Amino acid sequence: MATLQELVDYCDQRTRRTAFKDAPGAQNGLQVANSGKVTRIGAAVDAGLIPFQKAVAAGIDFLIVHHGMYWDMPRPLVGPVYERVATLIRGNCALYSNHLPLDAHPEIGNNALLAQQLGLTPDRPFLVRDGEPIGWIAAATGDRAALRRNLHALYPRVVAVECGSTAPKAIAFCSGSGNSAVPDLAREGVDTLVTGELREEWFNVAQEQKLNLYLCGHYATEVHGVRALAAELSAKFHLPWEFIATDNPL
Repeated sequence: MATLQELVDYCDQRTRRTAFKDAPGAQNGLQVANSGKVTRIGAAVDAGLIPFQKAVAAGIDFLIVHHGMYWDMPRPLVGPVYERVATLIRGNCALYSNHLPLDAHPEIGNNALLAQQLGLTPDRPFLVRDGEPIGWIAAATGDRAALRRNLHALYPRVVAVECGSTAPKAIAFCSGSGNSAVPDLAREGVDTLVTGELREEWFNVAQEQKLNLYLCGHYATEVHGVRALAAELSAKFHLPWEFIATDNPL
């Protein structure tokens, strides 16, 4: 058995949580405490009633999520918001959220792991915000057709917008929403982006600027970091862990 504070301290230090200026309301770190002890670790992409219910049913008392509860807070603790919090407290399940730091991490971050899935090595930062890179760029080792085939093998749904080079020299990675990443491609001299989702208007930009854009799902591209962090915690503190899937198709 480990203490809640030990796990929180490890997560904070491993992800360099305090180094990142995140989105307003992200509130990275411990969002809901428990009794102070941890016996089982869980990982999920999103904070929500169903993931919380599944975690409590599985006996999890420390749940790591990528998207926490407080994006649009403060909100009255009524209705679904109350049910979320009440589920955690009744189940003695602590909630730890880690957003941009767990996108950015060069080893256990979503973007580094996206590249590694494809057999690529992240070698330079991408999407630098407030001095910290959120994404990564890796040298490409195959052509565009091979990249598309590999992504289809890894992800249930892939939207490919292929207006760039047939043999890209490098690939940029931005998990989740890639809307802020597309403008950075030209600055980095890269014409190929693997991301989760994009707004409709980027199709015209891809045609005009000759870009390859691969959309693999917001949820699907952000399962990696929480899994990796939970697995590390499990090994370090000798605790079981499991991933709480929600079959989110978006």
